[in-house]
Amino acid sequence: MPQWLLAGYVLVWALLAIAPFDRRDWALENILAVLFVAGLVATYRRFQFSTVSYLLITLFLLLHAVGAHYTYSEVPFGFWLKDALSLARNPFDRLVHFAYGLLLVYPVRELLIRTAGLRGFWAFYLPISGVLAESGFFEIVEAVVADIVSPELGAAYLGTQGDPWDAQKDMLAGAGGALLTTVVVTLGRFGPRSDGADRSAVSARGEPHAERFRP
Repeated sequence: MPQWLLAGYVLVWALLAIAPFDRRDWALENILAVLFVAGLVATYRRFQFSTVSYLLITLFLLLHAVGAHYTYSEVPFGFWLKDALSLARNPFDRLVHFAYGLLLVYPVRELLIRTAGLRGFWAFYLPISGVLAESGFFEIVEAVVADIVSPELGAAYLGTQGDPWDAQKDMLAGAGGALLTTVVVTLGRFGPRSDGADRSAVSARGEPHAERFRP
């Protein structure tokens, strides 16, 4: 399944690479995404996420690919939402930041539980804290990359749309999405376990086996 998800993402990414709204902004938007995918591929033999995690990661990357194609502030679906909900701005970038927390906190939780053995409160708190920290870190990285690589594209790349609190609101959206997923996973008692039972899920070579990771 991970290989099929990767192939599907690469296909969609390649299609969206054709005639993007702004080629330079598209290139900037994809620097971190390409590095992230390359990192997942490079570490696949050493650490394999569950199929659910790979699916959630792929969904987020697809949303990001759409945003990169149009630039986040120009995505047509965002303009439709703006008109339908009488909003002051195109909200697509905010939706993707919410999806960042909503979709990626599960893989982060799985990573921390399986590698650090988190339990109880820490298995609830640290994944959310980690997503919030990553959101802040990437806001800083985006600003630095935009300033160094192409300062004139700063506003389009960062998608602030004239809002001086855009970065803080994006981080809040990501934290809200992460909190929602974590609460659902915790109360529903599914996904990566934090009671230590996952330690028996190992392959014949003594390595964690993602597909045997069960609630």
